[in-house]
Amino acid sequence: MSTTPATAVPRVVYRRPELLTERSTHYCPGCGHGVVHRLVAEVLGELGLGPRTIAVAPVGCAVFAYDYLALDFVEAPHGRAPAVATGIRRVRPDAFVLTYQGDGDLAAIGTAEIVHAAARGERITAVFVNNGIYGMTGGQMAPTTLLGQRTTSSPAGREAASAGYPLHITEMLALLPGVAYAARGSLVDPAWIGRTKAFLKRACEAQLEGTGFAIVEVLASCPVGWAMTPRDSLAFLRERMMAEFPPGLLIDRGRSAVSDRPED
Repeated sequence: MSTTPATAVPRVVYRRPELLTERSTHYCPGCGHGVVHRLVAEVLGELGLGPRTIAVAPVGCAVFAYDYLALDFVEAPHGRAPAVATGIRRVRPDAFVLTYQGDGDLAAIGTAEIVHAAARGERITAVFVNNGIYGMTGGQMAPTTLLGQRTTSSPAGREAASAGYPLHITEMLALLPGVAYAARGSLVDPAWIGRTKAFLKRACEAQLEGTGFAIVEVLASCPVGWAMTPRDSLAFLRERMMAEFPPGLLIDRGRSAVSDRPED
């Protein structure tokens, strides 16, 4: 019997997706955008959609998404990504069209654009990163900021009497007949990150099926905007954000819900 120790076979646990560039991101420690970028790159790569994807970048922390994802990108004015995506999809029906937006972009200045794109059943996929705050401009209150949450524009905490309640935009959109798929994921732990990837993949498949508009909201932390350490921000994400915005599938109309709008 040989006494030579067996050589351990290396096991690959992570490989950079081909659609994720090697450029270092500008995001703060603990920010969720980098994880969402990786998930988007993995899903599009697995579905073979990279060459035909045209993505629309937002105004906000992810404004430089085109530097990190090896995709064709168009930069949209603040909140107007769904309108730009609509135009692209209609003149390029062969393309796979995706918007990448934060809560300050999609749920505030861009509310009209996202609602009407969804109402029309536009065959686009929206990736909506919700960290409950305006991260890029100094940590101001956003439409999704929680009641009692302190921000630079609500130092005593958000009050319903003066600022209203957190906006549940994805639930609102899920009620529209033109929406084929709507789900909410979270980056709170590896298990939820895996579920979020599955939501993103299904949202992309819905566009390929031509059944209508698809959106995946992703709950993410913003340690700097929340004035917390990255570790504490994950606890806040689990205990407060996920309590206000429960993750999970909201609607999946499937292949049977083909839009009655003429094909592009």
